[in-house]
Amino acid sequence: MNAPLAVVMAAGKGTRMKSELPKVLVPVLGRPMLEYVIDALRDAGIAKIVVVVGYRADDVKQTVGGAKDVGFAQQAEQRGTGHAVMSAREHLAGHDGAVVVVAGDSPLMQASSIRKLLAEYERSKSACILGTAHKENPHGLGRIVRDASGKFTGIVEEKDATPEERKITEVNLSTYVFHGPDLLRALEGIRSDNAQGEYYITDCPGVLLAEGKDVRALAVLEPCEVLSINSMEELAVVEDAMRTMSKAKG
Repeated sequence: MNAPLAVVMAAGKGTRMKSELPKVLVPVLGRPMLEYVIDALRDAGIAKIVVVVGYRADDVKQTVGGAKDVGFAQQAEQRGTGHAVMSAREHLAGHDGAVVVVAGDSPLMQASSIRKLLAEYERSKSACILGTAHKENPHGLGRIVRDASGKFTGIVEEKDATPEERKITEVNLSTYVFHGPDLLRALEGIRSDNAQGEYYITDCPGVLLAEGKDVRALAVLEPCEVLSINSMEELAVVEDAMRTMSKAKG
């Protein structure tokens, strides 16, 4: 069994941040947000971290490169989250262990959550495990749909959700553990026939389910991990949360 590796999606521009910097390099309490993500993955025991770069790739490489455990994959044009992970295929080839897939703009990612997902992967040997959380106001986020027995059956985006599905508080937060070969197979099965013409990593669990593979959703992410940064207002909220958590730790 290969040691776990991680793919970090970090190619976007982040136009709503009102900054020329790549989104993942926008400072959060004085540090590029991507550094927090890499720290959390290291703390969780990830042996190799592949950062998918695109917009101002050289700046991202210069900021977080240089360490033996960090490599890079180039996403020449940004065609969705699934396309970002496709760009890292050469790093995934031959990897028969866990692949953690996360977003590079999640500075409140917790190593403890990644460890819980990896522990479930080791126990269940599932093709895919989604890290989820419950959010009081889940507006705008993909909902986790389960059957009557509680088994994961899919992700429904808000725009496609029925009024009943919109009441679901369990949400998808772009945190996954895949079995390496299953991830590569799922990437071959996703399509870009949607309004944006993009490939989405959120389609991979559905591809694997359709193949009869074991796909699970585990609500182990902390409340703080629900906080994302897509605007300067959200950046301020995340910084406040970080200060509060820092004080609590003493």
